[in-house]
Amino acid sequence: MEEKGTVSRNFIEQIIDKDLEEGKYETICTRFPPEPNGYLHIGHAKSILLNYGLAKKYGGKFNLRFDDTNPTKEKTEFVDSILADVKWLGADFEDRLYFASNYFDQMYEAAVKLIKKGKAFVCDLTADEIREYRGTLTEPGKESPYRNRSVEENLELFENMKNGMYEDGTKVLRAKIDMASPNINMRDPVIYRVAHMTHHNTGDKWCIYPMYDFAHPIEDAIEGVTHSICTLEFEDHRPLYDWVVREVGYEHPPKQIEFAKLYLTNVVTGKRYIKKLVEQGIVDGWDDPRLVTIAALKRRGFTPESIQMFVDLCGISKSQSSVDYAMLEYCIREDLKLKRPRMMAVLDPVKLIIDNYPADQIEYLDVEMNLENPELGMRKVPFGRELYIDREDFMENPPKKYFRLFPGNEVRLMGAYFVKCVSFEKDETGKVTEIHCTYDPETKCGSGFTGRKVKGTIHWVAAKTAVHAQVRLYENIIDEEKGVYNEDGSLNLNPNSLTVLDDCLLEPALADAKAYDSFQFVRQGYFCVDAKDSKEGALVFNRIVSLKSSFKLPKAEG
Repeated sequence: MEEKGTVSRNFIEQIIDKDLEEGKYETICTRFPPEPNGYLHIGHAKSILLNYGLAKKYGGKFNLRFDDTNPTKEKTEFVDSILADVKWLGADFEDRLYFASNYFDQMYEAAVKLIKKGKAFVCDLTADEIREYRGTLTEPGKESPYRNRSVEENLELFENMKNGMYEDGTKVLRAKIDMASPNINMRDPVIYRVAHMTHHNTGDKWCIYPMYDFAHPIEDAIEGVTHSICTLEFEDHRPLYDWVVREVGYEHPPKQIEFAKLYLTNVVTGKRYIKKLVEQGIVDGWDDPRLVTIAALKRRGFTPESIQMFVDLCGISKSQSSVDYAMLEYCIREDLKLKRPRMMAVLDPVKLIIDNYPADQIEYLDVEMNLENPELGMRKVPFGRELYIDREDFMENPPKKYFRLFPGNEVRLMGAYFVKCVSFEKDETGKVTEIHCTYDPETKCGSGFTGRKVKGTIHWVAAKTAVHAQVRLYENIIDEEKGVYNEDGSLNLNPNSLTVLDDCLLEPALADAKAYDSFQFVRQGYFCVDAKDSKEGALVFNRIVSLKSSFKLPKAEG
């Protein structure tokens, strides 16, 4: 009898399996609950794909819900960007798009219910006084002098709060739990505050807003979320989460489960830091390709598949750890290497003239799209007497083991012929302006020529048909040697994080490239058409990633 292979489950899946076996839930419902106060980043991608993946795996539902309970920082721009990011990642929430603000009436009624049960009270202490009364990790807190107000008085005061009768900060509604609790979150936490602010969704209907710890469990319960999966910093808040759903009286309370955040080395994810970079013009927006917002990764040329691969490699754990950015780069290389054509692009051009090639002839050569994936087929590449090659592929006085072009040396032009350098010209500054060669017509690629071999192969672009483009080379926006932050909390920025090359020449097949199209440029890396600045006739390419890395996947144990 054959043994069945064991299926590896992460700890969240093990909890869900147990809940289903015990009949706690019939179907699974997860959610991603972003606050629309900035753009999402790579860490959020892990949460999105985790929650969506679990719903899909168990045949359940996945909701997208905006936790928009704090109008001071929230904007419609951020709502729109988050919607676009979630859809781009492929997390299908179908018709289940929700806003916490749509539940404000139910949250208000829940608060009234707690007051009637003697489980909430209106408090007049200031924010500083509440903090002072709260106690410390080693000392219990003190009860508010307003804690024992009657139910009737609390109901009246809370309604007055709702009706705009008090100024911001003068009154709050607090849960009445236990000021001596070892968990500070349970020491009569604030659940509503006065805030006379216009909300992006509800306008001026409300001047009181629920606190996140009160609103979130209610939102989950209303939507029928079964497993509320969040990051580890909410572990200490779980008792309050459970208290709210229990005291408000939901029949099928959701279960909160915490997992470790995704930390990437040497990147900026903090919204206030990104906001500052945007406002100071250091980056050109929240989607600047040097950032790791999802919008920035998309613009740079990362794919949803590469991010899914990255999240899968990171795994799900309770232990906090950091992941090297090189692993994210590894994933995009792995995703693109067999999918994208290898094209010729000359980023720092110098003219090469083949003296013995017919002056007016243009010849179309057959070149493979991708050597590792023959299924992508062939393309026609124009070849002529005048070409451009990369400046680094020629040296007047080369060191040993330099196998590219130098006086007297012969190399293969990729997909074309052998050429031999016979002379070169310089300008008055000593810069090489033209390289003169001769070619051997017998050595055409694919002709079966076996007469002799050369050690170097270089790429090229025909001068007459070359397409002009701007190419942007990105490095980490952080100075990796110094770390992310200075002692004063400011960012350690890399002054060389962006290099703009304006006079790049590409083979003509790239002339029709559209936004987000990506290619491998021979020997240079993977590049993507910039969706923001690229225009017809004025192409802009972003380097997604270089071709090689020292990163290696750790070997599997066993």
